[in-house]
Amino acid sequence: MDEGQRSRRPGGRSARVGAQVHQAVTDLIGERGYGNFTVGEVAARAGVADSSVYRRWGNLENLLTDVALTRLNTRSPMPDTGSLAGDLHAYAAAVAREITGPDGLLVVRLAVALSSSGPQGLRARDGIRDERTRQLRAMLDRAGERGEDAPDALDVLDHIMAPLYIRVLFGLELTPDYVDGLVDRLLRPRP
Repeated sequence: MDEGQRSRRPGGRSARVGAQVHQAVTDLIGERGYGNFTVGEVAARAGVADSSVYRRWGNLENLLTDVALTRLNTRSPMPDTGSLAGDLHAYAAAVAREITGPDGLLVVRLAVALSSSGPQGLRARDGIRDERTRQLRAMLDRAGERGEDAPDALDVLDHIMAPLYIRVLFGLELTPDYVDGLVDRLLRPRP
């Protein structure tokens, strides 16, 4: 195994450093917005050497991508309830909880920021989108394997995700009834 592929123990110093750096990024984005801090400031906030950040992530775009992907994978994972309706209701409720929380729009802010940071940032943004699409497709493919008529991943984005994010961006409330209604409308049979 080469130097760049060393296995990391779950927990331990590596996990602690990763968590501290991720929290520092989250805090700095919340306080200053993207583009208003450096890797050095992230490292200082996290209490680690900036060489540790560069060694692990290489640059700010890679770090931001890792923060966004980690949040996507841990804060709103793909449910497996045994039915498409159950999965989509659970998923939509988890996303609604996440985006109305204290760091709710972090992933959106990161994606927007990466979009304007050049070719490397665009690749990072696309990686975030591709990972979420992959997760959605896995959930929708499971439904198809069960014989359920599953929508396309873009339909989930257009009919569930986009309205949730738009409402939060404009300061509108996300009630459980509203969130459930989005899922119900998407799954309603079309004539």
